[in-house]
Amino acid sequence: ISYKVGESAAVRRRKDFTWFGGDPYLDGVDWTDYGSDASNPAIASAFEAGEIDCNYQTVGGTVDLYDSMGLVKEPVVTAGTIVLRTNVTNKPYDDKRVRNAIQLVVDNETVLKLGYSGLGQVAENHHVCPIHPEYYALPKVPRDLAKAKALMAEAGQTDHEFELISYDADYVKDPADVVAAQMREAGFKVKRTIIPGSSFWNDWTKYPWSTTDWGMRPLGVQVLAIAYRSGEAWNESGYANPEFDKKLNAALAMADVDKRKELMKDVEFILQDSGILVQAFWRSLYRHHATYVKNLGMHQTFELQLDKVWLDKA
Repeated sequence: ISYKVGESAAVRRRKDFTWFGGDPYLDGVDWTDYGSDASNPAIASAFEAGEIDCNYQTVGGTVDLYDSMGLVKEPVVTAGTIVLRTNVTNKPYDDKRVRNAIQLVVDNETVLKLGYSGLGQVAENHHVCPIHPEYYALPKVPRDLAKAKALMAEAGQTDHEFELISYDADYVKDPADVVAAQMREAGFKVKRTIIPGSSFWNDWTKYPWSTTDWGMRPLGVQVLAIAYRSGEAWNESGYANPEFDKKLNAALAMADVDKRKELMKDVEFILQDSGILVQAFWRSLYRHHATYVKNLGMHQTFELQLDKVWLDKA
């Protein structure tokens, strides 16, 4: 994929700017696809060989690795997240007791620490972030294994083998591994299935229990509207709650942010209490680049403003 820069930017840009590697050419950006795994060792090798100037994103242990290589780290706080959602059209996830039990098994802070190297902020299972203007802080719900076991026994699913599906990118796979380990710690059976990223998305809305990488939206109501409102194309959980829809629609129609925040109290609680998602953390995003790359930051939504970037190898 080639991106041609504008004439004015070309004045500031050297001929040899490359993105993810490739042969340099005049007034352009070369891209090389290293696959869905952002921690692919080939990227570090390309940095060392001077074949690339920057990467798309840095995740997990590669943050420290690239720091140690003398590369410049560009961080940003974001409302991007990894969601482990159940699909309520599949048994046993049609039972709220089962869904709530899974939530109570999981310690979100541990998932952030072990599954994403602590590079983010603990979340609260309702997909609205503290950086969203309408975020309403709900009381914390602590991990409770005894209550989780009681709910699962009441639902008659203590001996059920749960299958947790994810794709193979570390920042998605690793949090799911931590959740699976916590489920086993509570005495529940879990099968982990990892699908290549190239094929995972073919059926992403159909899996009974799986992980999804959700990007940031500027407002909390936006992602709720496309991901959890009844009948939406991206509603991968199959969740359909007329009360939730009504309250969310009212929040969507409220321009006054303070009034919208009050409406979000009920919206967030209904979604959290439904148990349809374990949403353990908000991702901090990182990008690394060589020291001679100037004015290249990391954007909350991965937006690239390459016309503002130049190289200074003098």
